[in-house]
Amino acid sequence: MKSMVQQEEQLLSQTNWQELEHRLFLRTFNRSPVTLVRGQGAWVWDDKGKKYLDFVGGWAVDSLGHCPTPIIEALELQSRTLIQASNQFYTVPQIELAQLLVQHSCLDRVFFGNSGTEVNEGAVKLARRYGKIYLNGAFEVITTSSSFHGRTLAMTAATGQDKFQDAYTPLPAGFINVNYNDFTAIKAATTERTCAVLLEPIQGEGGVNLPDDDFLSKVQHWCQEKGILLILDEVQTGMGRTGTLFAYQQYGIEPDIMTLAKGLGSGVPIGALLAKEHASVFVPGDHGSTFGGNPLVCAAAYAVVKFMISNNIPQHVAIVGLNLINQLKQLELEFSFITNVRGRGLLVALEFDTDIAAKVILSCLKRGLLLNRVKPNTIRFMPPLIITEAEIDKAIDILRSALRET
Repeated sequence: MKSMVQQEEQLLSQTNWQELEHRLFLRTFNRSPVTLVRGQGAWVWDDKGKKYLDFVGGWAVDSLGHCPTPIIEALELQSRTLIQASNQFYTVPQIELAQLLVQHSCLDRVFFGNSGTEVNEGAVKLARRYGKIYLNGAFEVITTSSSFHGRTLAMTAATGQDKFQDAYTPLPAGFINVNYNDFTAIKAATTERTCAVLLEPIQGEGGVNLPDDDFLSKVQHWCQEKGILLILDEVQTGMGRTGTLFAYQQYGIEPDIMTLAKGLGSGVPIGALLAKEHASVFVPGDHGSTFGGNPLVCAAAYAVVKFMISNNIPQHVAIVGLNLINQLKQLELEFSFITNVRGRGLLVALEFDTDIAAKVILSCLKRGLLLNRVKPNTIRFMPPLIITEAEIDKAIDILRSALRET
């Protein structure tokens, strides 16, 4: 007699899930040809039972890996207690999570949403509210080329990439895109209509682009001089991803407003908008969210943040991330078509001299390694933050074999 698990696995393997998806879904994703059904730690399994080492990590979301015990326990307990109550009422997990984030950051107040896009929208609304109160109605936000801030119409306008914008013009007004890592361009774009500058400390979706060491400090000083707000989008770089709890801590600056998501919930959908007291100008009715900050997701995110801090996960990331970068630089010496290795912590890119990223990723997939193509000639590495040295060695071995085949 087959066990229930064996029967379920047989059913999964017999169903053509990819063909079914093609009939049901809007065509918004170019998916890798694998159907994932289970995960544990840094590993996942497909519907055929094949095992893969996951260096995509849910697009930098699965900070504690797949199905981590702290989240499972938090979700199980909270799901038996209180799942949704609306923001009409006080709830304990929301307040506990807010307190933990404020205690370990330079910010003073918190609002919870459901995604990075949503809290980036909230950040822009907050900056515009600030501009209306203190800057004679200033409403424009300066952003940079190659940035990525989300998929709503407003955040598409904020995102400095034509490929995301061209299909949706005319876009909402109020966003000025300037060259990335160009402080002079930001100065030149600042007018009496400017209320804020919105930046990623390190650009993730744009190709893992690092700024000059003094770029962010120059921008902060400029914002202070002009009386405008500095907003840092740490949706991808926050929560230990770059080797500190927040990336701004590596640049010696403090934002007026910061957004978090992705790794904050380690797979549970949550976003956070944090602001310093002087920038916290919302009053009741100015902003809101039906599901944002519900007890279930806040309990899970609280467990994530508490585990990260208690176990010094950012320090672990700094150590293993350096190992990953060093091993990728060794590959750069071995293969002449690799032109650049860049990143911090466990947000790293490998760039080629031609558009072979898709081919390399498929070759790695066949060998049991999941990677992300962030550009036609660039691969991005964003594994769970609990990845081990041995697992990094394994990934490099697979990648080396794939590069030789290429």
